[in-house]
Amino acid sequence: MRPVQRTARSPRRAASAAIAALLAVVAVGCAPQPEEDATGSASSSASGASCPKGDLSTKTSGKLTIATDQPAYEPWFKDDDPKNGEGFESAVAYAVAQQLGYDKADVVWQSVPFNKAFAPGAKAFDFDINQVSISDERKKAVDFSSGYYDVRQAVVALKDSAAAKATSIADLRKLHLGAQVGTTSLNYIEDVVKPARQAAAYAKNDQAKSALKNGQIDAIVVDLPTAFYITSAEVTDARIVGQFENRGGTPEQFGLVLDKGSALTSCVATAVDALREDGTLAKIEQEWLSDAVDAPVLK
Repeated sequence: MRPVQRTARSPRRAASAAIAALLAVVAVGCAPQPEEDATGSASSSASGASCPKGDLSTKTSGKLTIATDQPAYEPWFKDDDPKNGEGFESAVAYAVAQQLGYDKADVVWQSVPFNKAFAPGAKAFDFDINQVSISDERKKAVDFSSGYYDVRQAVVALKDSAAAKATSIADLRKLHLGAQVGTTSLNYIEDVVKPARQAAAYAKNDQAKSALKNGQIDAIVVDLPTAFYITSAEVTDARIVGQFENRGGTPEQFGLVLDKGSALTSCVATAVDALREDGTLAKIEQEWLSDAVDAPVLK
């Protein structure tokens, strides 16, 4: 606080100044605070952030450490190699890095299992990119950037199976469904479908796909771009049964994961926002996810 200057003032001017100051304090105290968007906004406010290009308080000075799971699946990554810049999420990661002032050579990749990325506890990465959907529950343990991709969940079944003929959520309730543990895909089975038989939860999508191929389950739930890749390149005798509507009228979004209370959150969120506004995210999506066309909606 500045020291009060002892200049001569009339009682009326002094009273007016005091009233003005009081009104200013009241106005600030009563001003409405910005509300957080439950899906698309960052966990911390991006306003007023100091984000010196290439000189942020990262885990390693001058480097940006980015994490993802291993194996890194297509179409999100290509050839299980996040470093090559190919695949949707690899390209997004490097675009964010560039926005923050880091060259490709300054990016260090780290392998972190999907569930550990958003589990409570300190992180060894600056941010994680691994198809992690933003949710209020996860925000209790970690920070998120703004959403970088709007996604829907889809059902995949073998073409010659009874499951492939499902046209509604009611039809799905009779099936034995599976999904990767800790995912919104599994949440959709449990909370939206509510099948008669408990869903099978797998540590990896590869295990879920194997179970589908071996007839251990009737169908799997994955995000829509992954569903298109599975049916076109991995399990070619499978088809997409349909996709789910977004719950609550708001899109499910993938966000970059950061330490809870990370000093980088606002800077990373600002970078993602800039990439969305200038059309970069749309261009990357068109390049790597253009095959993810519409699928029937299951109601």
